[in-house]
Amino acid sequence: MKTHPKTVTILGSTGSVGRSAVDLILGHRDKFKVRALTANKNVKLLASQARNLNAEVAVIVDKTLYGDLKEALKGTSIRAEAGHEAIVSAAGLPVDWVLAAIVGAAGIESTLEAIKQGTTVALANKESLVCAGPFMMEEVRKHGTTLLPVDSEHNAIFQVINAEQHAQIKRVVLTASGGPFLRRTRDELQNVTPEQAIKHPTWSMGSKISVDCATMMNKSLEIMEASYLFQLESEKIDVLIHPQSIVHSMVEYIDGSVLSQMGAPDMRTPLAHTMAWPERIKTTGDTLNLSKGFGLSFEPVDMERFPALKMAQQALQAGSGAPVVFNAANEVAVEAFLSHRLNFSEIERVVEETLQIAPIQSISSLQDVFQLDLDARCIAEKVVAVVD
Repeated sequence: MKTHPKTVTILGSTGSVGRSAVDLILGHRDKFKVRALTANKNVKLLASQARNLNAEVAVIVDKTLYGDLKEALKGTSIRAEAGHEAIVSAAGLPVDWVLAAIVGAAGIESTLEAIKQGTTVALANKESLVCAGPFMMEEVRKHGTTLLPVDSEHNAIFQVINAEQHAQIKRVVLTASGGPFLRRTRDELQNVTPEQAIKHPTWSMGSKISVDCATMMNKSLEIMEASYLFQLESEKIDVLIHPQSIVHSMVEYIDGSVLSQMGAPDMRTPLAHTMAWPERIKTTGDTLNLSKGFGLSFEPVDMERFPALKMAQQALQAGSGAPVVFNAANEVAVEAFLSHRLNFSEIERVVEETLQIAPIQSISSLQDVFQLDLDARCIAEKVVAVVD
């Protein structure tokens, strides 16, 4: 019996994760029908994707680019839209599957709108949970939404964890490649350039997340995400350095059993899992060839070398608005580094000082999250100016 194609929306289709999702859809055109694609500024790629996938709607965040998008889609039936409100509206379109892949806190509102539709949401925007975890998870429960993690580490945990044995989980272990500067000392990081920082040794990712991997801020955010996704105390979440990026995460039970998921360092693997769930589809990306043989190594994280992890644990334990401040300060610091306004080795310092200065008030609504995020960014910018 032939089934109808899944209707899908991709929020952030021109980013690294979004492009991987588009590639998978192109490899399985009979299985998916695209309703909406959204992007920040990349009009050319967005229009090309919309044409190739015969999308119904294409949305660009930057309203000044609306005319360019409309012109690029001339002669098609694809509707061009622009602005933040249009992004949120696209997230609320009735579909079977939504990929939330907008980078940073900017993706919170659209992710929440998708969750409210009670559909399947593939979450690649970890900042949504970091900043608004309790609210997001409550909306997931309220609307009966299926939330599937796209980050390779959390997707790995999702695939091997046994929810019925939650009380028997000793810990989960997130693996980290260590980024491009794993063997460098703190002193050797003084003159690191943005061009060097975005050259990840095993993954192909966007600039912001690549820098986060180099500082281990990405892993810090993933600790928070794992806590909300799998209802785990921070003490049950560990990180191990695994340079090969083959074992994506592990779940250890009290009887000594350790379950892990392996795969090539290619985002199309976890994406394919979420797109077809609860079934599976063939990936268009790289796969492991175990017969070739390769070594797997693991080592503990040097917490002095990567102070972000300790800050993340402390922010998670502090709760309330601390994770919001942590994320906002990091986004400001990374942008300052990428624009050559901040030394790479000062990124953690900006986050640490912002956490010390910002008032960590109680969070009781999503509006509180947005206000604290804005306040923390203002403080972080001032810290950047002083450090610089």
